Amino acid sequence: MEKRLTRTDYLFALMFIFMLVCILGAFFYGLRLGQTKSDLKYDKIMHADQAAVPEIGAYDQQVLVSYYHTIFLPFREFQNKWFELLTQIEMDNATVDASAVLKELSKIAADKYNTLQSKSMPASSPLLVQSHQGYLKSLKLFSDALSTYQSKANAQSHSQLLDAIQKDAYFLEAKTQALTAQKNYFDSILVWNGTMDPDIEYFDSNNTANLDQWRAMNFNVKNVYITAKLLKNKAFSPFYPQDLTIRIDEFIASGQAKKLNVNDVNQTMELLLSTNAVRTGDFVKGKAKWYTNETLPQLPFFSDVN
Repeated sequence: MEKRLTRTDYLFALMFIFMLVCILGAFFYGLRLGQTKSDLKYDKIMHADQAAVPEIGAYDQQVLVSYYHTIFLPFREFQNKWFELLTQIEMDNATVDASAVLKELSKIAADKYNTLQSKSMPASSPLLVQSHQGYLKSLKLFSDALSTYQSKANAQSHSQLLDAIQKDAYFLEAKTQALTAQKNYFDSILVWNGTMDPDIEYFDSNNTANLDQWRAMNFNVKNVYITAKLLKNKAFSPFYPQDLTIRIDEFIASGQAKKLNVNDVNQTMELLLSTNAVRTGDFVKGKAKWYTNETLPQLPFFSDVN
């Protein structure tokens, strides 16, 4: 005869099943919670790595070369014409039609502005984007300011015209924008150099470098220093920054700095600029002697006079 289960037996069985369900539920809940925490942990690690590492290719050589040909070179062509044609006026030759010269310069600036306006740089290269915008602003200011001077150019002497142009606020701002854009481009070259040499020693261009600090600088660091000082002094010049860099190196190495009691790079720059001792092409001529061990991107202005 089978023994019937009592109410206590049923209650015990139900409690056992309930406990088993709770144990299984707690196990799967713990497993799920662990997986979630693990996913969050590794997601943070992955995002931290992505934030720490700059986007590959932002300032690689291909981007720098592309910028040179599409943006830097068109502005450089205007810059060369600016100094070439203003020199014609400066010679005070009676045959020079100053109004026609300014009209030609204005047209060149406008044409180059239109050329640059159709170009763009990737957002991953903000220094180049800023440089591009700076050259656009500069060309627009040059074009507009030159147009306003055309009608009154022949009503004054050439020396008076050039003096007015040198002091004009729009021309000064155009030069400032160009010098800022130039610095941004050379900053980009230094960033590229940093990817090639992680141990590169930088120098704060807001400070004044003494001659020993200058000697210790990497070549591209020197160029950035020069572009910063040219901008600060609003020295819009026909030569490249590297042309001034090599002249400073030569000046120091020749013993002239010591002989003239020049103690820092700023004094050296002022002396060289005030005596017109820097020419376009100085770097290319002396590159083999002075910079054979330097890391340079394959940009035309580091190998050709143009």
